[in-house]
Amino acid sequence: MAGPAPDTGAFYEEAYAPSADAGRHGRWRALSAEAKADHVIELAHAIGLRAPATVAEVGCGDGSVLALLGQRGFGAHRVGFEIAGAAVGIAASRPELASVEAFDGDHVPAPDDAFDLVFATHVLEHVPAPARLLAELTRVGRAVVIEVPLEANLSARRPAARAASAAAGHIQRFDRGQVRRLVADAHWTVRAERVDPLPRAVHLFDRETPRARATGLAKWAVRRAAATAPAVGTRLFTMHYALIATPV
Repeated sequence: MAGPAPDTGAFYEEAYAPSADAGRHGRWRALSAEAKADHVIELAHAIGLRAPATVAEVGCGDGSVLALLGQRGFGAHRVGFEIAGAAVGIAASRPELASVEAFDGDHVPAPDDAFDLVFATHVLEHVPAPARLLAELTRVGRAVVIEVPLEANLSARRPAARAASAAAGHIQRFDRGQVRRLVADAHWTVRAERVDPLPRAVHLFDRETPRARATGLAKWAVRRAAATAPAVGTRLFTMHYALIATPV
């Protein structure tokens, strides 16, 4: 289900603009990048793609994930595409990225089959036409990794959870089946997938008091247990879902 579409360009320019919370946002993006990079590498390895020559990220933000991939020696040539000019400037300063280009959110400025691997992590939930952007990913990449939060669940229906999702710019509420159907409709096939309840450090982020940390630890433990039965757990809680796909 889709919510109202924000002014995407303005929303993300503001997200990366200097502010009193800029340091906190930067720490959060760096922490989130760890799991995203893990998923990209694990899924690529699952299909035997251990040393891609060219890797691109669509919606690369400040370049945190690509930089981590570079530090881990994944991808000989890493490029990013990003809608927010402020983020492009940050990403372009990272030595692990060969290049960063602004794009309009619809068309990736690259030729067909330009990259061994293209990935978009936590992007499709932000766009009004996920199938259209996925078509671009499959056009420019020979293998594609996508990751989204699965927010079609009981916990995510709470008013506070819906407000937090909207504040983050989410306009799509996916379940696993919907994501897989997007891939199938693009005439690609899912080769490997994973459901992640998120690491403990994520659940403890910005929790300073003993009570807040106890709450974070409890959330982490419950979601980790629920993830052992993903078909049930994803109906109860928001978890992150990542897959890698190739042409049929």
